[in-house]
Amino acid sequence: MKDPDKILIQQSENVQAARQVRFTNVQDVLGIKEILKKYIFEAAEIEQSGQKLELKKVSEFEIAAELQNKFDSDSHFKKAFYGLTPGRQRAYLLHFSQPKQSKTREARIEKNIPRILDGKGLND
Repeated sequence: MKDPDKILIQQSENVQAARQVRFTNVQDVLGIKEILKKYIFEAAEIEQSGQKLELKKVSEFEIAAELQNKFDSDSHFKKAFYGLTPGRQRAYLLHFSQPKQSKTREARIEKNIPRILDGKGLND
């Protein structure tokens, strides 16, 4: 969707498609009422047309070196991880790659091994 009025905000760097407009009071809404109507109608047209946004595939996400090391040393764990749904894989990949320190990334991986082996997602 186009954003000529620059009111749409990406929620975070990891959100691929969703955008939002933030308000702090009713006056904010009233001040851009016509722009909002225009955006809503455009969004409805896009939805009705069936257009789809090409999302990044799980295979395109970076795998933390610590996770790759775990895959290399434990094929059962690797098989369990890739047996998860793409959304669950993505959540774990983002969670494992966030920390700056290798020690923290390793701790996160170790902590979640039982969940992954049970086929559960990060937030299940």
